[in-house]
Amino acid sequence: MQEKKQTFLDHLEELRYRILMCLAIALFASIGFYFLVPSFLPRFTNPVGKLVFLSPAEAFTSRLLLAFYGGIFLSSPFILFQLWRFLSEGLYQGEKKSFLFFLISSTILFFSGSFIGYFIVLPIGLRFLMAFGSESLVPMISISRYISFTAAFVLVFGAIFQLPLVILFLTRIGIVTPDYLSAKRREAVIGIFIFAALFTPPDVMTQVLLALPMWLLYEISIIFSRMAFKEKK
Repeated sequence: MQEKKQTFLDHLEELRYRILMCLAIALFASIGFYFLVPSFLPRFTNPVGKLVFLSPAEAFTSRLLLAFYGGIFLSSPFILFQLWRFLSEGLYQGEKKSFLFFLISSTILFFSGSFIGYFIVLPIGLRFLMAFGSESLVPMISISRYISFTAAFVLVFGAIFQLPLVILFLTRIGIVTPDYLSAKRREAVIGIFIFAALFTPPDVMTQVLLALPMWLLYEISIIFSRMAFKEKK
């Protein structure tokens, strides 16, 4: 029995439903994480020591902000599930069997990238930036700025580690080929460094620490693409 083909409006409706599901789960996770913020905050601020708040409401709003990012992080497996589930609807029945592989690999890569970003790359970048302090230039970092900086850094690292899976997926559905990726390597490297410059502080050290893993992931993506292309042929 053939499956009924969905129209464009059906896909939009399904996308809306999955986005609402992701928002609802992220909201519940954020509410739950809010009660963990007092015990989590000292560990979170450990790389820079004591922080300050510059307005009466900043300490409270910073807790809400940290709970929001924590909720996104905790609900990321569910968000990735909804994403790959939605993308798999456009595949043939035989291709849908790889859904579980994409889901598990995507979750592992996201958490791996986040942990590498937080425990390895971020401390190096912070030490480099904090080294510019002196007796006449004392660092006073506000809690809200630190949360935004760190959370964005960690989430970006988790997202860029999805690159091999995205390239693998695009290869399997015929959008890209390994020869095309190899031919566009120079443009890709330039784009990677531009991306790193936009999503990191304006210092070369942090930009390189983000760009180099992205470059390595792009090369790994080409290998995955060749494997998928051979399997498809």
